[in-house]
Amino acid sequence: MSVLVGYDTRLVVQGMSGSAGAFHARQMVEYGTRVVAGVTPGKGGSKVEGLEKVPMFDTVGEAVQKAGANTSVVYVPPPFAADSILEAAAAGIDLVIAITEGIPARDMVRVKYVLDNEYPHVTLVGPNCPGVITPGQCKVGIMPGYIHKPGGVGVVSRSGTLTYEVVGQLTALGLGQSTAIGIGGDPVKGTDFIDALAWFADDPGTSSIFMIGEIGGDSEERAAQFIKDNIDKPVAAFIGGQTAPPGKRMGHAGAIISGGKGAAADKIAALKAAGIAVAPTPAEMGSTLAKLLA
Repeated sequence: MSVLVGYDTRLVVQGMSGSAGAFHARQMVEYGTRVVAGVTPGKGGSKVEGLEKVPMFDTVGEAVQKAGANTSVVYVPPPFAADSILEAAAAGIDLVIAITEGIPARDMVRVKYVLDNEYPHVTLVGPNCPGVITPGQCKVGIMPGYIHKPGGVGVVSRSGTLTYEVVGQLTALGLGQSTAIGIGGDPVKGTDFIDALAWFADDPGTSSIFMIGEIGGDSEERAAQFIKDNIDKPVAAFIGGQTAPPGKRMGHAGAIISGGKGAAADKIAALKAAGIAVAPTPAEMGSTLAKLLA
């Protein structure tokens, strides 16, 4: 089984004619993802090197109507990315995965409002995220496919780099992954921990879960309570930013401790209180879950 993406994913790459879009589209095709279309306004009918078999359209609507796209990945530059997300939703895309970093928070507030009120059936992952991968089936995003292995561990993370790290450790330990979801670290985004945790809880192919959080906000605390109340599968976690000083922004726009909230110690305490095994260091993420499963 899988969560969000799999064999039935038919992907349109928004911004495929750009350098990042083209590079990662080639990587996704090589992995086995069904990339059925690319979209760049004004470049419909053109060809992208290495992707000559993938038709290019001017609009997402055409990609849906003519190529049967049901999922979109966004590599559009920040000033135009919010409109690209809404274009995909309006065209009938059910899952939008926004990779773009640096989308203004004000733009994302508008996107969230429109999606919640006009397209509640649309799932948005990101922005500022590595994407989603179901190993052996479908890769949508920028993650290195070769480190992943099919299996039963569901991974959800605010950090792209730590996602790759835990997946690499799990694979080395022989623990494959059902699906790995990078939710991104922006303060205004689509999918959050509780969404992904609920999907993993319902997925018969997911037998355990690893969650990676970081300082800032209260998503991890809310996730801990959700796990305690709703999930009976083994869960392990790690919190990044444990040495960050209060008031200093660290990496992600959402990774800032302010107003006495969002500190790593508070998140770790909430996770442990919910019975979740917490890895003390990044190097021990995989072994922490392995010990829990043993």
